[in-house]
Amino acid sequence: MTLPAGWTARRPTLDDVSAILAVVHAADTFAIGYPDFDAEDVRSFLTAPFFDPAHDSWLVSDPDGRIVGWTLIDNPTGVGREFLDVYVDPERAAPVRAALLARVLDRVAERAAERGLPALTVRAAAFAPEARWAEELVESGFTRVKRYVRMARPLADLPAEPPLPPGVTVRTLRADDEADLREFHRIYDTAFRDTPDYEPLDFDRWREALPSYGKVWDEWFLAEVDGVPAGALQSSDQDLGQDAGWVRTLSVLPAYRRRGVGAALLWRAFTVYAAKGRTSAGLGVDLTNPTSPATLYRSVGLQEQRWTDMYERSVPAAGV
Repeated sequence: MTLPAGWTARRPTLDDVSAILAVVHAADTFAIGYPDFDAEDVRSFLTAPFFDPAHDSWLVSDPDGRIVGWTLIDNPTGVGREFLDVYVDPERAAPVRAALLARVLDRVAERAAERGLPALTVRAAAFAPEARWAEELVESGFTRVKRYVRMARPLADLPAEPPLPPGVTVRTLRADDEADLREFHRIYDTAFRDTPDYEPLDFDRWREALPSYGKVWDEWFLAEVDGVPAGALQSSDQDLGQDAGWVRTLSVLPAYRRRGVGAALLWRAFTVYAAKGRTSAGLGVDLTNPTSPATLYRSVGLQEQRWTDMYERSVPAAGV
């Protein structure tokens, strides 16, 4: 990695959490308008499975000794594609981001070789204000592959939960019941198999990865139609800092789509979020999803807020 004179790079440790958080907050405020990380998020990434800070991450300090950049490789399951991010203080460290990106890509190549793979697919996200970051990704061989839209609705004065469609019931997931968890996973796995780049996980791997998603179990729901399991909704705690409920996944089996199952699950989640005093609810939608869920989301009052572009490239294994 080549840095300007006076700049230094080293590996992060848990002692750096506060300094890293300051960098992430500066980057997030530039990209989306508010901080979207807390100290526990930083610790979770530094201690995540399949991530070794001594090999997979860098911190960069400016000539004043202030930490102004942090790199991250995220792959909580250890299979499939990698996700990278390069956080920099936009006022102090934007000129070194390309050098950091190059080093992260070198590390992805090493990780491919360590896994015995000829190459790894890696993705990175860019928000609308991050025009220069998007250019740097393209200059480094990435191609834009999809756009995600964040949708949200206020929960103040939320109307009463509508009556359920005939035959449809919604209940809270029983997290201490393995059969219930397996049913939830089956619905999720089946429903997402017709999306373009879904990477299946068997039940055991899926369950192992759950801690990274946040487990507020009374915000996870199963739906049935005439007593047959048909849909599932998984919430996440990722937006609690914004006093918002967040729908991480909404899954409806193909045979039960367009029968009000998805809307029923969403209304139940909104009602629970509102009862806890949340001010809004949100989710992200992949505009390439063939099931066209944006229409459903608009029907329950969700509106587009901002977009995120996803970029992708294949990185050959080191030595290949």
